[in-house]
Amino acid sequence: MKTKAINAAEFFAGIGLVRTALEPLGVRVVWANDIKRAKFDAYYANYPDAEDHFKVDDICDINGQSLPSGIELATSSFPCIDLSHAGNRLGLVGKQSGMFWQFARVIKELPNKPRVVLLENVYGFATSHGGRDLTDALQCLNDLGYSLDVLAIDARHFVPQSRPRMFIIGIIKEELPKNAHVGVPEVSDVRPAWVTKIHEAHHENINMHYLDLPDLPDGPTNLSAVVEHNVPSGAWWDEQRVKAFVDSLSDVQKARFESLRVADALSCRTAYRRTRQGVSMWELRRDAIAGCLRTTGGGSSKQALVELGGGREPRIRWMTPREYANLMGARDYKLVAGTPNQQLFGFGDAVVVDVVRWIGEHYLIPVLRPDNEPGDE
Repeated sequence: MKTKAINAAEFFAGIGLVRTALEPLGVRVVWANDIKRAKFDAYYANYPDAEDHFKVDDICDINGQSLPSGIELATSSFPCIDLSHAGNRLGLVGKQSGMFWQFARVIKELPNKPRVVLLENVYGFATSHGGRDLTDALQCLNDLGYSLDVLAIDARHFVPQSRPRMFIIGIIKEELPKNAHVGVPEVSDVRPAWVTKIHEAHHENINMHYLDLPDLPDGPTNLSAVVEHNVPSGAWWDEQRVKAFVDSLSDVQKARFESLRVADALSCRTAYRRTRQGVSMWELRRDAIAGCLRTTGGGSSKQALVELGGGREPRIRWMTPREYANLMGARDYKLVAGTPNQQLFGFGDAVVVDVVRWIGEHYLIPVLRPDNEPGDE
């Protein structure tokens, strides 16, 4: 028996990794939006039907009345630049992260609100303007009729990348499942202490709930499963550039580099640039996974791969778009649209497929299809 498909709207869709995560679970994207044409091109290359439902437009110019009817799930990975600790911290008054209010406006304009909304952003959302921005967002969603839950998940539980993100899940108040709890949840790996404090601070004034969730998996501890081993030899930096890399390291970083260089085993590490006291320096990660992928544009945004040990000379190169795709859980994603930098940008601005799929399997689908409602796919 087939299960009735869940019609979804994908706000700030980017290159479509929310769809990549949820489509195998029975979610059918019937409307998507992003302002950047390059992201649509990548999305379309992987999902040709996007030509019929993907709107390349500023969300400020979108009216909820124009969306198709019957949307049960709305996802929103709205811009993080004004909320991130690496950004300007303007919060929800910022031009980019302030697009949250436009998402809420469109939801309000829909004749029938989605039964569930899923929002994703950086941990900095919780502390922006002393927590006031998050409070305002929760209150706004509450006023739209949603009871709310907050999760915090680092993608390192699924892929070799440290990528901590918070998720807000809203369920229409009248449709809360019977197994939903009210009050303050216990501390767990998906709800660390700072998340339970959010519930504690708001559950008496805002409709909040939580569902019991399984523990997160341990996740990989190295980059072996994501590294490309057949890159062109010209991708590796020349001797002069490698020397410049080493010369830029601090004493602590040089000691780490040297320890790995003389080790019997070959290892891969990621490195990124940091500006310390006005000087650009390279830093090697302590662990063997990648740092958080970011949109390309300078500073620490672009990561390098460093091979050390095993009796070989050190080798360094930029990480490739395919490696970025692998780190985002998008191993089968077609890299046929855009320039390499546009591809890196698209993945740096996306969600990790495995994380969203885990949320889908353990939260969204049980809420939206608790009894596997039969119907057409």
